[in-house]
Amino acid sequence: MPLPALSGPLGYKRAAHLLHRASFGPTQQQITAFAGLTAAQAVAQLFPASLPDPLPLVDPENNQEWVESGVTAPDRRDSDLQEIFKGWFLAQMLSAGVPANQSLAYSVREKVVFFLHTLFTAIQTKIDSSRALYFQNQLFRQFAFDRTKPAAFNLRELTKKICVDNAMLRLLDGNLNVRGGIQENFARELFELYSIGRGLEGTTKPVDGPSDYYVFRELDVQQAAKVFTGWDFDPDFTFIDPDTQLRGRGRVRGSATNASAHDNDVKVFSDRLAGFTLTPDPLLLNGTNATEESALDEINQLIDHIYQQPQLDNGMPEAAKNICRRVYRFFVYHDIPESLDTTIIYQMAETFRSNGFKLQPVLEDLFRSQHFYEAAGGNLDDNFGAIIKSPLDLLVGTYRFFTIPMPDLATAPATYYERTGELLQSIGYMGMNFYEPFDVAGYDAYHQFPIYHRSWITTNYLARRYDFITSLIPQTSMGGAMPVIDAVAYVENNVPPALAANARNLVIELARQLLPQNDSLTYDTNADDNAGLTAERLNYFLNAFLGSLDPDPEAAWTTRWTGARGEVVENQLRNLFNALLQSPEYQLF
Repeated sequence: MPLPALSGPLGYKRAAHLLHRASFGPTQQQITAFAGLTAAQAVAQLFPASLPDPLPLVDPENNQEWVESGVTAPDRRDSDLQEIFKGWFLAQMLSAGVPANQSLAYSVREKVVFFLHTLFTAIQTKIDSSRALYFQNQLFRQFAFDRTKPAAFNLRELTKKICVDNAMLRLLDGNLNVRGGIQENFARELFELYSIGRGLEGTTKPVDGPSDYYVFRELDVQQAAKVFTGWDFDPDFTFIDPDTQLRGRGRVRGSATNASAHDNDVKVFSDRLAGFTLTPDPLLLNGTNATEESALDEINQLIDHIYQQPQLDNGMPEAAKNICRRVYRFFVYHDIPESLDTTIIYQMAETFRSNGFKLQPVLEDLFRSQHFYEAAGGNLDDNFGAIIKSPLDLLVGTYRFFTIPMPDLATAPATYYERTGELLQSIGYMGMNFYEPFDVAGYDAYHQFPIYHRSWITTNYLARRYDFITSLIPQTSMGGAMPVIDAVAYVENNVPPALAANARNLVIELARQLLPQNDSLTYDTNADDNAGLTAERLNYFLNAFLGSLDPDPEAAWTTRWTGARGEVVENQLRNLFNALLQSPEYQLF
């Protein structure tokens, strides 16, 4: 049953809420265009039937691809190519080279790709292969928009492919997992992180000992680890997946007809998984020997069962609920009380299950729902304007909103990757080591109870965020090639002239455009309803903008703006934009 849908036009605030959460960031013009749409109309535009493929990943040193061929420039270090891959992924988030009419939907797809990266984590230094990182990323892209694709494209099937993915085999030591020498790392994380989880965080669970994790037991980890035995990293990337046409799957140890390192025994799981007994299919064996086909079939059997069991208090598979909790925390809010878990999460999980475990129908239903927007009408709850932007969201969103120019990836790849290297370094300074999370659970903000997104903010990281804004809006003009936000041009192009000429109205309009909480804005502390941005904060922005040098600052602004706009106008607008963009409120969406 779908979530109750929002009716009527979105309006500016709800449109901004949708586009900031669903994508890596809109422009002001895109928010304005979406404000007149209903939620259903907006979602239809954000999830089109087709989008262009990414520009090829090439080495700027010789302008040649290497991920398909495996041929690199002489003496080229793979660690350098890994950085090129990360810059290329950043290009997808920025929609580099994508036609303007497809840029926003393209960004939505890349947001889903990044969500899948936070779910199925990658750690660059552990994987240490540019090709493995690239093909895993492309695999996520194939499954990001899955509604109109064949039935084989769904999150359950993606989970199966991840089990033998080259990058994942290295990350969680699956390449070391052999019969007689069981390595449990991947099996444990499959249960805890990638599928059924450990129940709703922050709630007391009935367990009967240290080996009981409520939805699975230690026995299940041990038995699943046996299912995953016998696979190795394939440095030649020889296998081409028939569904996706991508390389990147590992290779079976031994041979296709004798998977000699695979544990071929019957696996019996615990009562938490309904006593599931997994028996190798005799029709796929080579006598008594496991084959590549029989080993893959065991993975299929196990993942299929995990997506059906356990069913605890309400008959809904825990995998469906756990995945939908991850979706909710990523796109809506981190806090999921039990009352929400049994209503909104349950309904999302039902949509997930009834649509063959496809992710896109869940997202579309969520973004159309009244629940997603319910705080946008002035109600005070924690769903609206209360997620702390990741360093990635802050940087990419700012670049997209202000359409800050980048070198052309197609014609100047070396210059482009030099620039993305600087941006990735900036993201790292702000507390996000891109593709290098602290542990295999991924970036803390997306999984670590109870802190979640608050992990992005420390005194040092906050200062770095403000430094990033200062680099884009320096106090004086910069003559170098580094891009900066042209505050004067922005106001000229995005604020009606009558509002721009009035200092107070200009501050209110820019606060409305740039900050998530912008209902009932007033400078009068007595009339302030404290619903979001307070009168005190608004007066702070006004004072930062006008300063105290003029006897009548507001009249002086009107005169300057309607006359010859010189350096004083530039400086005043720089001060205003710095105050707005360095505010705590701008760190939220």
